[in-house]
Amino acid sequence: MKVKWGVLGTARIAMRNVIPAMQAGRHCEIVAIASRDARRAKSAAEELGIPKAYGSYEQLLEDPGIQAVYIPLPNHLHVPWSMRALEAGKHVLCEKPIGLSSDEARTLLAASRTHPHLRVMEAFMYRFHPQWQRACDLVDRGAVGELKTIQASFSYYNDDPANIRNQAVLGGGALMDIGCYCISLSRLVFGAEPQRVLGIVELDPDFQVDRLVSAILDFGCGTSTWTCATQLAYYQRVNIFGTEGRIEIEIPFNPSGGEPTRIWHWRDDELTEIVLDAANHYTLQGDQFSLAVLDDTEVPTPLEDAVANMEVIEAVRRSAERGTWV
Repeated sequence: MKVKWGVLGTARIAMRNVIPAMQAGRHCEIVAIASRDARRAKSAAEELGIPKAYGSYEQLLEDPGIQAVYIPLPNHLHVPWSMRALEAGKHVLCEKPIGLSSDEARTLLAASRTHPHLRVMEAFMYRFHPQWQRACDLVDRGAVGELKTIQASFSYYNDDPANIRNQAVLGGGALMDIGCYCISLSRLVFGAEPQRVLGIVELDPDFQVDRLVSAILDFGCGTSTWTCATQLAYYQRVNIFGTEGRIEIEIPFNPSGGEPTRIWHWRDDELTEIVLDAANHYTLQGDQFSLAVLDDTEVPTPLEDAVANMEVIEAVRRSAERGTWV
């Protein structure tokens, strides 16, 4: 059994990564794609072997043969089109971050509750990768002793003024694009919400978006410290420290779907390299969401989690503005 999917937009991440991965899934069938440019939609459909192409998002949502939509649109369009999709009777998988603010996220949450038969989820694909499931399992089983701190780094270089990540009005900036991962993983591993945060933000003088963000999240029982940047050399790494051991994740956020991944576990001065079979987290995400639709069960990550993540993003910003803990 497969869920019939439509895609709103021809974003690069959708074309190169998500759509091909979902097409390889057991429970996903991409049947339509839409763009505000009909020629672009047709070209995308031909390139990826998608049966239908629509020249507007509205046309796709009116298609009764589509059960669920994937939304890779710019950040400022996430909540508006997620709500339109719900109103059209479609299940929704929306790219992260779920919106521009926690208020927007709560608006979508409220709308989703008026459609209890429909499923809505923020697309934090990394959570579905076996390397993260193994790392969280090790922590939960006490393999590092008592969890005390997490260190994360995520950076790349992008100074293109035309790129949506460098446009403030569209919800650009490092914190919204990749800092949201550092917050999400911290909350995931600790299994809790931070009690307070301290943030430092550097703005690009021309784009007026944050290009370098560092933060400390205080969970009471431990901390998470991280840095994200959109104008630094490319790098990503996560280290999870406990009183008796450490876990290091080599490529935590976007490992190749065709290559095995490695994490390292240190305990009692012994190193164990854990190699996991190749897995595509976009495929796994699409299949697990589709199974929630097919089986009428809850999605793996509830929308309340997306609201909580947005609240921490906002707290980091307020802390940077005030120069104090929030």
